[in-house]
Amino acid sequence: MNLHDLRTAAISLLLCTIGPLWAQTVPAEKVLKGKDVTAEALVDALALPEAGPARTRGLKPVPAADGSKPAKPSSGGKANLLVTFLTNSTQLTNEAEDILTKLAQAMKSEELAAIRFMVQGHADARGDAQANLALSKARAEAVAAHLTARHGIAAERLQAEGRGSAEPLNKDRVDAPENRRVTVISQRP
Repeated sequence: MNLHDLRTAAISLLLCTIGPLWAQTVPAEKVLKGKDVTAEALVDALALPEAGPARTRGLKPVPAADGSKPAKPSSGGKANLLVTFLTNSTQLTNEAEDILTKLAQAMKSEELAAIRFMVQGHADARGDAQANLALSKARAEAVAAHLTARHGIAAERLQAEGRGSAEPLNKDRVDAPENRRVTVISQRP
């Protein structure tokens, strides 16, 4: 066996060993849609862990000194939502309005009442990149405006941002619906 064959075999073995582990540690981001979107699911997804003393890594949660249960792990304050619009517009569909009603309920909950949110619009990679960026920003602004006007969410709690087609969730299918989404990210005030 020559050096090239030996390297190839070593790399193959490494990929066979690490590949499955990598797939387990980097989960695909889920897009909430349809019946998955509930106020409770959104509160869980958007809740931020309480600020407090630094936490250390451990193998399992340990009860606090006062005997209380450890905090439930947080998803990091992020939810991807399949918010749909009419083609090439910022007009929400009826299904999208229903999703935003549930999002507003979550935002008004006790757990999220003091949190600010970044509303990011995403587009798929069809069409011109600059046009997609402008449309994704306009759609994020439309979502923020809808939450403010229809549901009374304070405008200062919302910041809209367009991301264009730079962050597809489905890289294999350019026109996949999950690439045209709204991501809501929790931010401390």
